[in-house]
Amino acid sequence: MSNKTAAVVGLWSDATAPAHERVEALVGAMSTAEKIAQLYGVWVGAGADGGDVAPHQHDLVDVVDFDELLPLGLGQLTRPFGTVPVDAGLAALSLLTTQRRIIGESRFGIPAVAHEECLAGFAAWGATAYPVPLSWGATFNPELVEQMSHRIGDDMRSVGVHQGLAPVLDVVRDARWGRVEETIGEDPYLVATVGSAYVRGLEAAGIVATLKHFVGYSASRAGRNLAPVSVGPRELADVLLPPFEMAVREGGARSVMNSYTDLDGVPSAADRSLLTELLRDEWGFTGTVVADYFAIAFLKLLHGTADNWADAARGALEAGIDVELPTVKTFGEPLRRAVDEGIIAESLIDTAVTRVLRQKLELGLLDADYDPVPLALRDHSALDGESVRGTIDLDSAENRRLARELAEQAVVLVSNDGLLPLAAPARVAVIGPNAAEPYSMLGCYSFPTHVVTQHPGVEMGIDIATVLDAVQAEFASAHVTHVVGTGIDDGATEGIAQAVDAARSADVAIVVLGDRAGLFGRGTSGEGCDAEDLALPGAQQQLLDAVLDTPTPTVLILLSGRPYALGDAPEKAAAIIQTFFPGEEGAGAIAGVLSGRVEPSGRLPVSIPVHRGVQPSTYLAAPLARKSGVSNIDPTAAFAFGHGLGYADVVWTDLESPDTEVAIDGEAVLSLRLVNSSDRDAIEVVQLYLHDPVASVVRPVQRLIGYRRVAVAAGESVRVAVTVPIDLAGFTGRDGRRIVEPGDLELGFGRSSADIPLVHRVRVVGAVRELGADRAVHARFEVTAGS
Repeated sequence: MSNKTAAVVGLWSDATAPAHERVEALVGAMSTAEKIAQLYGVWVGAGADGGDVAPHQHDLVDVVDFDELLPLGLGQLTRPFGTVPVDAGLAALSLLTTQRRIIGESRFGIPAVAHEECLAGFAAWGATAYPVPLSWGATFNPELVEQMSHRIGDDMRSVGVHQGLAPVLDVVRDARWGRVEETIGEDPYLVATVGSAYVRGLEAAGIVATLKHFVGYSASRAGRNLAPVSVGPRELADVLLPPFEMAVREGGARSVMNSYTDLDGVPSAADRSLLTELLRDEWGFTGTVVADYFAIAFLKLLHGTADNWADAARGALEAGIDVELPTVKTFGEPLRRAVDEGIIAESLIDTAVTRVLRQKLELGLLDADYDPVPLALRDHSALDGESVRGTIDLDSAENRRLARELAEQAVVLVSNDGLLPLAAPARVAVIGPNAAEPYSMLGCYSFPTHVVTQHPGVEMGIDIATVLDAVQAEFASAHVTHVVGTGIDDGATEGIAQAVDAARSADVAIVVLGDRAGLFGRGTSGEGCDAEDLALPGAQQQLLDAVLDTPTPTVLILLSGRPYALGDAPEKAAAIIQTFFPGEEGAGAIAGVLSGRVEPSGRLPVSIPVHRGVQPSTYLAAPLARKSGVSNIDPTAAFAFGHGLGYADVVWTDLESPDTEVAIDGEAVLSLRLVNSSDRDAIEVVQLYLHDPVASVVRPVQRLIGYRRVAVAAGESVRVAVTVPIDLAGFTGRDGRRIVEPGDLELGFGRSSADIPLVHRVRVVGAVRELGADRAVHARFEVTAGS
C-alpha cells in the first residue's frame, strides 16, 4: 500500500519517467525552505548525557523541534540505531514510525535517508562486531572483505537504513594517530583494493557507501586528531588520493565525506578544488558529498575561515558539500535567511538538492508505491513493541562464521622460534590486562565500545569470548592460571611479581597486551586517542620484560589498534602474535593459531617499529627516509609491512620471465614457483614490489603494486604468474602530470617489503608517456598447479 496518498504527486513519483526529468520537476515544485530541508540531517537521539561520540558534540548539538521541522521535509536521519542501546526490533519500529511522520507531515512525502556507522559492522546493539579495518588489511583478501560488507549491508537494509558511513580510506602516515585502527594500512594500493572491495559489497546490498575522510586526515602533524596537514602535491596525488579514486571508479561509491583537516591552510570542507574539480570534474563522481559531523560549523569555530554560520554554509556549498551532518546547524535558519536576503545564491541550493534527490530516487524513496516498512518487519501481523521485540537477529550464525574466517585470516604470526604450534602443554599461565577482557577484541567504532560503554549496567549485546576463555577451551586438559599483572594504562606495577611467579610455575606463558579502544581520551586507541610515541601504554612493557626474564617460554599476543615498539621481545619471546582488534570471534582465531588448528596467514598492514620514537615513518619511504650514516636515529622496522609467518615450509624459487625489454605502453610477465615441502597445507601471500632506480623525482625504495593469497597443499607446488602493465610504474612528475618514464625497473616477488628474494630487472623503452583516467592500476595474477 502506498504511504503517499496525502502528498503532492507529480512526475517525480512516476518510476517510469526519466530520472533527470523526475528530479528536475520536483526541484521546480519545491520552495526554497523545502529544498534546504533536504540538505541536512537531524540527530534526535544525541543528548547531553554520557560521553561524546563526535568532536565537540556537547557544544554543537542544539535542541531540535522535530515537529516544527517536519512540514518542510527532512534530508537525513542520523544514527537511529547507533546512538543508544535498543533492541533491533524496537529500533526498526521506531525508525518506521519516524519515517511515516516525515512522509505524512511534509508536503511532498519524501522519506529521509537513514544513515549509520558500519566500520566494524553495523553499529547497532546486538549486531555482529567484525574485525576492524586494520585487520581487513592484514588478511590481504579483498574478496572476503567484500563478503563481509555485503552481510553488513544486508542487515542494515533489512531494518530500514540507507547509507553507511564507511569505509575509511585514509593511508597511515603516522602510527601515533589514534584512528590507525580504522584504516586498512600504510600502503595506498592495499588500502585502495581492500577498501574498494568493501564498497562493492555494501553497494551490492543496496546501501550507499561513504568514503572518508577526503582527504589527508591521516597525515596530520604529530599524529594528532584534527591537526593541520602538511603534505606536498605529489604525496597527496600518489599516496593519499589513489584509494579514493579507485573506490569511486571501480567500487561505485555513491557518497564521500570530507576530512576535518586543512590542506596547506584550506579546510577540506571548503575546498572546491577537492570536492568539485577533482572529485566530480576529473573523476566523474556523481553522488553526494556529506559533511563529517559538525565540519561545516568548524569552518567558523575551529578553522576561522567563516565569519558566521551563513558564511560557513556558503563556503561548504560552494566547495561541493551537499548535506550537513549530523544535525541541522548552518544549513538551517542561517542558510534560509542568507538566501532570502540574496547573500547566498539559490542556484547553490538547487545544485546540492538535485544531487540529494537524485540519490533518493535511486533508493526508490520518490516512487509512488514506496513502502517504508523494512524487510525485517514485513512478516509481522502487528507492528507494535511487544510484537517486534527480540524478533530481529543482527548477529546470525552466518555472520559469526564470516567474522571468524576474517579473524583467522587476520592473525599475524610475527615471530616463532619453533614453540608454536603448542603441543598440549600441561601448565599455561595467561597473563596481562587484555587476557580476560572481552572489550579488548573491539575497536572504537564497534557499538559496544562506541555506545554501550556510555550506558553503565547495559549488557554488551553480543557474546564475546576472551583470550583466556579461548585458551581454556582450546587446551582443555591444561591447567590454566590467570594473572592480570598491570592495567592497560594505569601504570600499576604491584601485580607484576605475581605474574612472574605464575610464569615460572608454567610450561608456557602467554602474555596478552595492547590497547583499550575508546573515544577522545577514554582509551589508548581510537578517535581522539593519539599517542605521544609507540611505547606500549602504561606499565605493559615492564610486565612483558619481567615475564621474558623468566626461563619459561613466552608467547606475546597483541590486541591493539596500532603497532608498538616491543623492546627486547623480538629477540626474547618464543613467539609473537599480532592482532588488530579482531572482533567477536577473535579469541577463537588466536587460540586456533596457538594450537595449530588454524594456519597463520595474516600479514602486517603496518610496520612494527624497533624504536618508540621514529614516527612519522612507514615502509613507503624514499632513500633519505631510511637508515643513514648522517643521523643517529634508525627508522628501520623490527618487522616490515607485509611480514607474516606460517607453520608450513614453503620455498620460493624458479623466477622466470621472457621480458628483459618492454615498450613504455606494454606489459612485463614474470613468474615464480612455490614449493610446499612440509606436511601442512600453506597459505602464502605473494607480494609484488616495484623499485625504480632512477626517476625524475624522488621515489619510494619499494612500492607494493600487487598481491595474491595463494594456497599450496602439503607436498605440492604451484606456479604464480603475474602480468605487470608498465602503467603501474607511473607517478606524478615535476609538472603535476602523471607519467611513466623510460629506464630500468626492478620487479620483485616479496614475502614482505623488506624480504624480496626474487627480483627481475626490465628495461622500459619509448618516450615519456602521460597517463590518464584509463590507465591500468592492477597487475594480473594467475596460479597453476605444478611447475
